[in-house]
Amino acid sequence: MIDIRPFNSLGHANHGWLNARHHFSFANYHEPARMGWGAIRVWNDDEIAARSGFPPHPHSDMEIVTYVRQGAITHQDSMGNQGRTGAGDVQVMSAGTGVRHAEYNLEDEATTLFQIWVQTDKPGAEPSWGAKAFPKDDRSGSFVTLASGFDGDEEALRINAAARVMGATLREGETAELSLDPSRHVYLVGLGAPIEVNGVRAEPRDGVAVTGEEKVVIRAVGDAEIVLVDAR
Repeated sequence: MIDIRPFNSLGHANHGWLNARHHFSFANYHEPARMGWGAIRVWNDDEIAARSGFPPHPHSDMEIVTYVRQGAITHQDSMGNQGRTGAGDVQVMSAGTGVRHAEYNLEDEATTLFQIWVQTDKPGAEPSWGAKAFPKDDRSGSFVTLASGFDGDEEALRINAAARVMGATLREGETAELSLDPSRHVYLVGLGAPIEVNGVRAEPRDGVAVTGEEKVVIRAVGDAEIVLVDAR
């Protein structure tokens, strides 16, 4: 099954400093048919105005992955971590027993990002944070694992969930294939240009929910960037 979630059907909240689209129910957006996708609980498409951001707030027992698309985000947390994550790069926070964090756009331009939450498989774990650069050239034409809870994905950032966050960049007409476990839940979003997922067209920033498939073949109609989560 491939279900397209058009961008204009997503939840929307514009707070001035934050213009957010919600793929799944979040905050004041509640849609019973979109409470998550498997273990994927949140996928927010955020635009954060220059010199603004999220003040300190708490989380627990959730795996939070941030994929920066444009600009940069600066992280601070109650564990003493601080770091700046730029466009194309990724940060992860395993909230575990509890952590307070802030996410600020300290740049002079807007920052756009995906914030993705995956339900943890290790409740009560020690909280942690990490970030890593992932050059887009390294994922040209194929998927690269950005964050993972699986053994063998040593180059990826670690999360406490049986899930993978992956990225690919495709030029016009290029395709990327990925073998899947049909019992799992995959969610992906394309950026830049339309894509075709097993022949089904999705426009930029549409959500694509996949299950029951043994493989996805993604074709870029124009130059495109894809972020994908494979979860239980």
